[in-house]
Amino acid sequence: MRRLRSPFGGHRNMNATRVVALSFGAIIAVGTVLLMLPAASPTGEGRDLMTALFTATSASCVTGLSLVDTLTGWSFFGQAVILAMIQLGGLGFMTVLTIFSLALKRRINLSQRLIIMSSLNLNDMEEVARLVGNALKVTFGTEGVCALLLALRFIPEYDLAGGLWRGLFTSVSAMCNAGFDLFGPEGGSLMGYQGDVLVQLILMFLIVFGGLGFFVWMDMKQARCWRKLQLYSKLVLGMTAGLIAVGAVYFFCAEYANPATLGPMPVWEKALNSLFQSVTLRTAGFSSIPQGGLRDSSLAVSCLLMLVGGSSGSTAGGVKTATAAVLLLALRAGLRGRSEVTLRRRAIPQERVINALTLVLVVLSLFFLGSLAISLIDGVPYLSAAFEAASAIATVGLTTGITAGLSPVSRVLLIFLMYLGRVGILSFSIAFLTAGRYPAKIQYPTVDIMIG
Repeated sequence: MRRLRSPFGGHRNMNATRVVALSFGAIIAVGTVLLMLPAASPTGEGRDLMTALFTATSASCVTGLSLVDTLTGWSFFGQAVILAMIQLGGLGFMTVLTIFSLALKRRINLSQRLIIMSSLNLNDMEEVARLVGNALKVTFGTEGVCALLLALRFIPEYDLAGGLWRGLFTSVSAMCNAGFDLFGPEGGSLMGYQGDVLVQLILMFLIVFGGLGFFVWMDMKQARCWRKLQLYSKLVLGMTAGLIAVGAVYFFCAEYANPATLGPMPVWEKALNSLFQSVTLRTAGFSSIPQGGLRDSSLAVSCLLMLVGGSSGSTAGGVKTATAAVLLLALRAGLRGRSEVTLRRRAIPQERVINALTLVLVVLSLFFLGSLAISLIDGVPYLSAAFEAASAIATVGLTTGITAGLSPVSRVLLIFLMYLGRVGILSFSIAFLTAGRYPAKIQYPTVDIMIG
């Protein structure tokens, strides 16, 4: 791993992955302390360490899992702290650090450029500041416009101050794919807006847009047409559209007659909420239908869609759409008996295929072990535990309703999975990009292994 000078000052050298891990750790630590203050609780009594740590980790890692309801469990100060952590976690700590560097007219050093380049899925360090600046303008502009549109819908229901605050909070949470909401325990996330086309369409747009990634945004802005888009952007957009479409059709068919989910709704509302369910599994965490009421097959499909997640350099989690696409292309090449993985007459380096396989195997291993541990420790059905584990490691935030009732050990395990899901996957991508590839000094004789 290439050694880098710490962007936080001092003379100690640090590698890029350690900087990312410590950055998110610092956000979580500060957030935990702030959420333990009496001012963060509506009762004026400080929250316990577990609740504050769990919430701070979930917000910073833009997950959405929570032990207490965000509206009734936290004061305005506590909600503001959560919102700030969501924005920091969604943008990435190093990106925010760059904002201050630019604001203070300071030069972005090599360490900062390399880490930002990695987190935004860039292949070189040219014009990093320009790209980050444009990405931030798009982020804040989109959040602002959608916050106003949502506020216009919420003001008649919650008065002026309540509607504006809910509009802003919901917009940022959706754009950052966080899943926190201020609709109260009785509202159950978006359960009170199952038939509200405006609210669901705005949130679906924010979720998908936030999950595409900064690089795709800039490419779409410059290209302005499908033909001129770079191949990576086409791959991301194609995979995203395909996963959403397949998921929506599946949930519409599988849950059509389920009285606990889509059953009581008219057909148009079933279609709308099926689409929203598929979109929110991009790692957003909002729910318009009770996740605990899903059929077992739907829970399994939801786990798969959550684990794929959004796209590289975005606010979403998961192994990312491009990673899944590379493995599918490798599968296609293997079935055709070809040694080279190609996409539209372009060869994908073998190194990238191995990186994708490594990342997926690591995430799947953590998911399986985590879900197995939760099921054994708390005695909950394995599919419910698997749904919870997938939601945590893919930073989704959806739950079947078992989060608050889990034991302290399982809660700590979920904190660990959320942290690894956000920081670990980002660190993996940085490690893959910055690690040098050197030819082996010793060449060993080959051996043939039978497969299958």
